[in-house]
Amino acid sequence: MDAEGSSRFEPATGDGTLSAEPVEKRAASVRTAFEGLLQIRRLTGVGAADPEAAPAVWERNQPVRAVALALECSGAAPSAVDVSGRRVSTGYRVLAGESAGSVRVEWVGPPGSGAAHEEDEALAGCAASLRRLGWTVLLYRGPRRRRYLEVEPPGAGAGDGRGGA
Repeated sequence: MDAEGSSRFEPATGDGTLSAEPVEKRAASVRTAFEGLLQIRRLTGVGAADPEAAPAVWERNQPVRAVALALECSGAAPSAVDVSGRRVSTGYRVLAGESAGSVRVEWVGPPGSGAAHEEDEALAGCAASLRRLGWTVLLYRGPRRRRYLEVEPPGAGAGDGRGGA
């Protein structure tokens, strides 16, 4: 953060523009932020068998940022848009889910990119990364038969019968 406090790390949600930051610098920023997240888990999960195994209160209060950080740290590629909002790269997209505290993860890309053909394998990788960090992850089929993940902290009611695929 700079002296004025105007800049802070933001994980890639897939709805931002391509980063102008050098890849190595971005990777270091992601690692540092993720280590901070794990430290929050350790400090707030006192008494738990494995304090790093479940989302902390901070993550539950900012689930889009927490899930985006986890995915970016896992090495999954975020999608991106140009300044006009047109999608320019294929990857994950993280946005608020249908229920409070839930997150939706999609695999999207520019028209003709083949993102729909990649989504099963790509979303399976995203789901595995998030489950390792203690998130509850369900796979759904949405409009036009496109798949997406619904992600919630454990015990938040993800398996409520909303039509998982």
